[in-house]
Amino acid sequence: MERVGERQAGAVVAGGRAAVVAAAFQPGAVPVGTVSGDLIEQLRVLEEMKSSITALQARVAVAFDLAQRAEQAEAGVPVLERGQGVGAQVALARRESPNRGSRLLGLAKALVMEMPRTLAALKSGQLNEWRATLLVKETACLSVEDRCAVDEELAADTGTFDGKGDRAIVAAVKAAAYRRDPRSVAGRASRAAAERTVSLRPAPDTMTYLTALLPVAQGVAVYAALCRAADAARCSGDTGTRGQVMADTVVERVTGTPGGVSGINLDLIMTDRTLFQGDSEPARLKGYGIVPAEWGREIVGSGQAGQVHARTADTELSVWLRRLYTAPASGELLSMDSKARLFPTRLRRFIETRDDTCRMPYCDAPIRHIDHVVPWRSGGKTNLANGAGLCEACNHTKENPGWTSKTVHADAHGGVHTLEISTPTGHTYKSKAPPLPGHRPSRT
Repeated sequence: MERVGERQAGAVVAGGRAAVVAAAFQPGAVPVGTVSGDLIEQLRVLEEMKSSITALQARVAVAFDLAQRAEQAEAGVPVLERGQGVGAQVALARRESPNRGSRLLGLAKALVMEMPRTLAALKSGQLNEWRATLLVKETACLSVEDRCAVDEELAADTGTFDGKGDRAIVAAVKAAAYRRDPRSVAGRASRAAAERTVSLRPAPDTMTYLTALLPVAQGVAVYAALCRAADAARCSGDTGTRGQVMADTVVERVTGTPGGVSGINLDLIMTDRTLFQGDSEPARLKGYGIVPAEWGREIVGSGQAGQVHARTADTELSVWLRRLYTAPASGELLSMDSKARLFPTRLRRFIETRDDTCRMPYCDAPIRHIDHVVPWRSGGKTNLANGAGLCEACNHTKENPGWTSKTVHADAHGGVHTLEISTPTGHTYKSKAPPLPGHRPSRT
C-alpha cells in the first residue's frame, strides 16, 4: 500500500490532474472475482487503498494550504487574514460542503504536522479516515507536545487498534490524553456547555429529528420531566405510546399549541394542480425538502385563493396562499427588480423560495444572507438574477481575495438560474437553482 501512495505522491509533484489520473488505480480495469475468498481479499485491498489515498489527500491539503499562504504573503495580505478560504477550496475540490472542507483541512494539518504515527497507520490501511478523525478529535485539547506524545504512546501504525471498535479507540485516546494533561481535558468538559444548541434535520416519511445538545444535568432533567408527563397522561387514559406522548408534550410545551402549527410560517411550496386538482406532483417545505402531495394537501386543507381555514387535530389554523409565477419552459421564477441597495423583504422571500438552501456548491446549509452575486460596489443590480441565498460562512468566503462570482446566462442552462464561482486557483464551479415543484426538465 505504501508503494501506491508513493507512486501517487510522485505524480502530484511531477504534474497536475493528468499526471495523477495517469498514475491512479483504475477500478474499472480490475475484474471482480467469483470465489468467496478472492472477493474478500479484493474488498480488503480496496479498503486499504482508500485509506492510503486519504492519507495522500491529507498531505496534498497541507501542501495546498502552505502554497496559498505563501502566495497571499507575496500579494501583501495581512498575516491574520492569510489562509482564509483555503478550507472552502478544499471542500469544492473534494465535492464537500465548506464546513466539512474546513474540518478536513484541520484533520490534515493535525495528522501531517503533529501525529505522524496516526498518519502512517492511515497510509498503511490500519486505520480508516473516520477512526483517524476520532484520534485527532480526542487530542484536540492538548498542546502540540502532548499531542505528539499521545501519538507516540499509542503508535497506531504498529497495530495498536487492530480489531478495536470506535468506542474502544476513543476510550484509549481519552485515557492517554488525561494522563498527559488532566487539566486541559477537564477544561474542555467545562467549556462544552457553551456549545449547547438545538438542530433540525430531515428524517424519512415527512418526519424530522429535533435534537437538543445540553449539559448532562439539564438533559437528564428534561428527559425525566417528559417521562413523568407521559406516565401521567397514560394513567389518565391517553392511548398513545410513551414515546408518542413524550413527543407531543415537547411540541405543546414549546409552541404553546397542541398541534404545534398555528401561527407558524411553514412556507410550503406546491403547484396549483397539486393543491386544487389532486395532482401527485410533490411539494417542497422550506427547511425540510420534498414532501408528498397528499401530505401537503392535508396540511393546507381545501379552500379557495386568499385565506383558507383547515383543522389539524383540535386546532384551527390560518393558511395564506401566495401566488408565484414561473416561466413555462424552465420553471424559473420571473424577475423582480429593486433600486434599493439592500434587498427588500418581498424580493428576499422570492430568492429564498428559489434557492431553498445555500447556493455554494455542495453546501446544504440554511440560507442566512441574501447577497449580490456581482457586488453593488462593482455595479451589480438589486434584482432576482443578481441575488443569491447563502449561508453566513459562504457569504464571507466569497469576499476573500481571488474569489469571484457571476450569473451565467440562463438560456444556456435550460432557463435555470446558474451561478459560476471562481476560486483563487482559477478553478470554476457552477451552481444551479433547485427545480421548483412541477418543473420537469426536458431531455435533449
